[in-house]
Amino acid sequence: MARIGIFFGSNTGNTRKIAKMIKKRFPDDDLMADALNVNKATPELIASYDHLILGTPTLGEGLMPGLDADCPQESWAEFLPRLADVDFSGKTVALYGLGDQEKYPDNFADALGELYEFVKARGAKVVGFWPTDGYDFIASRAEIDGEFVGLVQDLDNQKMLLEDRLETWLLLIAKEFGLVLK
Repeated sequence: MARIGIFFGSNTGNTRKIAKMIKKRFPDDDLMADALNVNKATPELIASYDHLILGTPTLGEGLMPGLDADCPQESWAEFLPRLADVDFSGKTVALYGLGDQEKYPDNFADALGELYEFVKARGAKVVGFWPTDGYDFIASRAEIDGEFVGLVQDLDNQKMLLEDRLETWLLLIAKEFGLVLK
C-alpha cells in the first residue's frame, strides 16, 4: 500500500485538477496513492494512511462542498461526519484549499479552515502552513497568526501563480513526509 493518501472534495473539478497535479509530481504508486474524491472514500481507507493530503474548495460564502452548497454530489460536508470516530493521532496531514478572494473576501478559503479544525481536533499533525502574503482578503477561517493552515489557491484571480505556489508547497511538505524531491 502507498504511504501517502490524497483525497479531495470538488464541485467544478479544480480541486481534483490540483490533486492530480500533486499525484503527477509523485508518480511512484508505492509512495502516493491515486487521488480520490471523498465521495468514493471510506473512513477505513482514510484511517489506513499515516500521511494524508486533503483538498477542498470553499463555495459561496464560506461553505464546504456538499449537497447543502448545491453540489451535484456528496462531498466533504457529508463525509466529515463519517470520519468523526477516526483517530488522526500519529498522522501527518497537509491541506490545500481553493477560494475566490475578490468575490468572497470576508470568508476566503473558509472550508480549508473547517477541514483543519476537524483533523486537528482528532490529533493530526498538520504541516504545510502557507504565508498570506500576496493575497488580498478581509477574513479567513483558514488563517492563524498570519499564515494559512495549508496552501491556498485562487484560480479565479491568481491562476498564473498556481504552478509556482504548488511547487514550493510540495517541497515544504515533502520534508515533513520524509521525502526528497528533485
